Amino acid sequence: MARLPLARRLRYAGEATALVLAYGIFRALPIDLASGLGGWLGRCIGPRLGLSRRARRNLGLAMPGLSPAEVDRIVVEMWDNLGRSVGEVPHVPALDPFDGSGRIEVLGLDHLEAAKAAGGAIFFSGHFANWELMPAMAHRHGLELELIYRAANNPFAETMLRRLRIGRLHPKGQKGARLAVTALKEGRPIGLLADQKMNDGIAVPFFGRPAMTAPALAELARKFHAPIYPIRTERLDGARFRITVMAPFAVKETADRRADVAEGMRRVNAILEEWIRSKPAQWLWLHRRWPES
Repeated sequence: MARLPLARRLRYAGEATALVLAYGIFRALPIDLASGLGGWLGRCIGPRLGLSRRARRNLGLAMPGLSPAEVDRIVVEMWDNLGRSVGEVPHVPALDPFDGSGRIEVLGLDHLEAAKAAGGAIFFSGHFANWELMPAMAHRHGLELELIYRAANNPFAETMLRRLRIGRLHPKGQKGARLAVTALKEGRPIGLLADQKMNDGIAVPFFGRPAMTAPALAELARKFHAPIYPIRTERLDGARFRITVMAPFAVKETADRRADVAEGMRRVNAILEEWIRSKPAQWLWLHRRWPES
């Protein structure tokens, strides 16, 4: 931190202060009010930001058949979902999908039990609905995930977010990769979000276009014979959700390792694409997922 330019340190401090204030406000409110307030702020502010141009461009690339009105609606609803997710973050650690409240419906618990028995399993999802619920749900069911994630650029914000997240956290990079390997060797499950671009990844079809994709998920699954479990989180209404743990699949193990990995990642991208097409407003369209975006 000391090596950063003063202007950047001040900017990071300002961002962190705003984050702390927002956290305090949302934490003081009941979760439904916090979610509603976050959604309202998202709808009011998000569509006016320059980032929304990228979201519209991505929608045009992925689903060119959408009308301009449909694109605008999806962008507004995307910001509503993102704002709600931010408002809900302070409440996630206290949520219990199994408390009988009906706030979080969980399907596929038999697959979660199978993963617990398997030990070294790999769970993947994407930036859907409130993606922070996936590790929280697994934790409540007695499955502690080793989470591989992208660290925030702002070190102050990173420290705060690490305290809020549930699971054993490992930032992406060489160290995170080594820890993921160790976890699978020792029979511990890992979880990751597989929908972001990796510049030095492999080109895998996504909405019919080549998208640079991190191959680590399939490489690890193949090397350690680990089952891959897709987990989908859907927002049903307000701060109510459905989490579905899907049946696992395995990466092929032939003499052609590269082909096996590419095929495994094609399957991952196909699953993510199916989820996005069914509820496009619940995915975060802000990433540079394709070379043209």
